Amino acid sequence: MIKDTDITRKCIVSGEVKKKHLLLRFTLAPDNTVIPDFNKKLPGKGVYVCNKKTALLKAIEKNLFAKAFKVKAKVDVSLVSMAEAILRKKGLESINLARKAGILITGFEKVAAAVKKNKAAFMLKANDAGKDGHDKILLLAKGMEVFSLYSTMELDKALDKVNTVHAAFEKSEMANNVYKDLDKLRSFIEN
Repeated sequence: MIKDTDITRKCIVSGEVKKKHLLLRFTLAPDNTVIPDFNKKLPGKGVYVCNKKTALLKAIEKNLFAKAFKVKAKVDVSLVSMAEAILRKKGLESINLARKAGILITGFEKVAAAVKKNKAAFMLKANDAGKDGHDKILLLAKGMEVFSLYSTMELDKALDKVNTVHAAFEKSEMANNVYKDLDKLRSFIEN
C-alpha cells in the first residue's frame, strides 16, 4: 500500500521532486486566487512549493503560480504571511495536543530531570527566554534538538499556562508528529 508520505511532487520553483509531505500545497479559490492547502483537503489541482519562505517569495515574484495553474492566478501579497501563520498555528496545536496527551513537560527543573533520565525526545525554548535560561538549556541539551520558534506569550496562550519558557516532549509517536510540525515551521522560516 502506498502511503501519502511516499508520493512525490515537483516544486514549481526549484523543479526538485520531493516527497509530498515536505512541500507546501497551494490551490485556487473559485475566483482564481492562490490559497494555501497544507492539509491537502481542498478540491482542484494543487501545485507545490518547497517548504521555504524564499521559495514562496520567488514563486510569487516570478508569477510561477499562473504558469503552473495555466490560468491568470491572483496572488495576494499576504500569501507568505498567511502560509507562515498556518504553519505557526499547526505547531502550537500540536504542542497543545502533546500537553493533553501528557507527554509535554514544562518548567526547567522538570525538563532537566526528563533529559537526564533520557525520557525527552527534544526540547522547546521560548524565543524570548533570558540569556541565562538560553545558555542553561543549550548546556543541558548536549546535541538534543531545541526548537525556539514561539514567544513565552504564544506558548502561554496555546497551553493555557503562565510563563512557559522551557518544555520537553517525552519520547513517543506523538512527539515525532509534533517534531515534524515544528521542523516544518522552522524550515519555512529559516530558508
